Amino acid sequence: MKILLLGDASNCHNTLSTGLRRLGHEVVVASNGTGWMHTPRDIDLSRRLTGKAGGMLLYMRMLRLCFTRLRGFDVVAIHNPLFLQLQPERVRRIFDIVRRNNRSVFLTALGTDSVYVQECLDTASPLRYTEYMHFGSPAPMAIERSHLLRDWQSDKLTGHCDYIYDNIDGAVAVLYEYYLAVSRRLPLHLRAYGGVPIDMSASTPVEIPENPETIRLFLGRHAGRLTAKGTDRLETAARRAIERHPGKAELMIVENKPIAEYRQLLSSAHVVIDQAYSYSPATNALLAMANGQCAVTGAEPEYYDFIGETDNRPMFNSPVDVDAMTAMFEKIITSPPGELRRRGLQSREFVTRHNEATVVAGRFASFWEERLMEKTSRQQNA
Repeated sequence: MKILLLGDASNCHNTLSTGLRRLGHEVVVASNGTGWMHTPRDIDLSRRLTGKAGGMLLYMRMLRLCFTRLRGFDVVAIHNPLFLQLQPERVRRIFDIVRRNNRSVFLTALGTDSVYVQECLDTASPLRYTEYMHFGSPAPMAIERSHLLRDWQSDKLTGHCDYIYDNIDGAVAVLYEYYLAVSRRLPLHLRAYGGVPIDMSASTPVEIPENPETIRLFLGRHAGRLTAKGTDRLETAARRAIERHPGKAELMIVENKPIAEYRQLLSSAHVVIDQAYSYSPATNALLAMANGQCAVTGAEPEYYDFIGETDNRPMFNSPVDVDAMTAMFEKIITSPPGELRRRGLQSREFVTRHNEATVVAGRFASFWEERLMEKTSRQQNA
């Protein structure tokens, strides 16, 4: 197939392109490089100026690209209903042109949109906690950045998201949580789970000693999203645990680094601290696990059951409460000899089985191909 991956977040679409190319597909990635992450892409969609002038320049550039380099694809996958740094009405116009000029358009559900926020706020949701709600009460981010909730629930954004969902050919979710959200809007045959793709060939194998003299904890995070991921609480808990066990562990914090530099720094750790408010591991944790490192992240039983994993459950599942987090870190710091090494080896096996780029790409491609066959059959019978 000829595939266009339009937009990106956390290097997901770029890594997916690696897997798809290995399967023999022709792939183009068009994105803004996810800002400071500077992720690779074939077509740069960065907004080069701020303000209205920057928006107009990007919009005009997109119009030109739509009739040149962004047409004639079997599959276009957008990374979010707001897949460009433009106002919703302009994104919608570009979306309509892309839909007319290509065979199909799918959503890769890999970030926040109005549908996901609705899932988070729904008291009937299977998600007991999210970045927005903790067990029926507003989470720290919902209080600190309440404008985000208002924006995603506004008529402007909910209307835009509804339009996109009503006019795509299907959606593939990269996390369990996003699959639940997509299920609110799309019937079973229009949705699938793909997983977060990880390029194992780009990993840096880390051999955790049998009995590390000092356990190296690594906290990599987005400086502007501390309350969203719970990394503020994780830092507090990790420091408390380290203070209670002097000389047994150390904490390194890395913020807002380009992805190439970040991956180099990541390889120095034994245990990588990812996030607290997720049911499943995302890119940060999985990159570490691919190296053979341990991960503190979301790893609820519901997630393992969802992906069909019954035997290999190597992640440290982070609680939401700081005291419980502190106890978890103390358990890590006082682990018996060989425990962290064992978990690290199991983590690499886990990623190889569930998230290796070609494995994930195969899930995406199979779903897309199935939907394309159904679409072609309908058109022929019309």
